Amino acid sequence: MKHPFHLKAVWNGGRNSEGHIDVGGLKTTISIPQEMGGPGTGTNPDEMLLGAASTCYLITLAAMLERSDITPQDLTMESEAIVDVTNNVFTYERIMHKPRIVLKADATEAELAKAERLAHMAEKSCMISRAVAGNVTIETLPTIVTAGLDAV
Repeated sequence: MKHPFHLKAVWNGGRNSEGHIDVGGLKTTISIPQEMGGPGTGTNPDEMLLGAASTCYLITLAAMLERSDITPQDLTMESEAIVDVTNNVFTYERIMHKPRIVLKADATEAELAKAERLAHMAEKSCMISRAVAGNVTIETLPTIVTAGLDAV
């Protein structure tokens, strides 16, 4: 079964203008980021790719944990992307996901180990990760903790 997604975009002006996109639940202004010589209004493709990769990973991880009967008390994540600019050529090099999974205080060593394995497996299962494979390096640096305790 195929699932189509549709995006409408408007861009009036040149390189340093801004545009607007409307795709499902996302309606926002877009432009080139200030760091790359643009106006920096709204979001940009670099942030949107990071957002797509991060949300896909997080949703995939949550589903994998649920299927494994692991219910985190808290599941949060920070992600970072690195874009290289060499000779005015922009290359999206790397995405680093840093999920933090908090399990119940009495979680077993087996549950902790399984949560860590799933944190790494989720990156390989995520549709966006697979879509950019071979072009963007994706690294997963999970922290697995039990409620009230430090990282293991």
